[in-house]
Amino acid sequence: MKSDEFYMKLALQEAEKAYNIEEVPIGAIVVMQDKIIAKGYNQVELLNDCTAHAEILALTTAFQHLGSKYLPDATLYVTVEPCLMCSGALYWSKIGRIVFGAYDEKNSYRKSTGANNPFHPKTEIVGGILEEDCSILMKTFFQKLRG
Repeated sequence: MKSDEFYMKLALQEAEKAYNIEEVPIGAIVVMQDKIIAKGYNQVELLNDCTAHAEILALTTAFQHLGSKYLPDATLYVTVEPCLMCSGALYWSKIGRIVFGAYDEKNSYRKSTGANNPFHPKTEIVGGILEEDCSILMKTFFQKLRG
């Protein structure tokens, strides 16, 4: 079984795809039984769609791949802590595990929910995996944007 760090590095590769097309650099992958079943990166600007977050795109691909709307045996790796919108989608997916890199004090689900957990009660949440690498990519993007 591969480590959380191994899969987070792959999610970072997805985030770099977003960075390269001038999207907020967030990447996500869905893993099940040590196999990647879906990938996604932010495409909000490209698709002119405020819901085109990395997590949502990866979830949609995973649902289509499995032919199911639930992912209780899957893990989502995402480079930045999910926002409230993505948290709602993750709740309904019944995903088994969420592993994120950088914490997001400004836009994460915690900003709107406080101490309340918006995820399915059986979902395990792990934060801070390769946090520095994930944070640096975001900081570099916004410094470049503000020029």
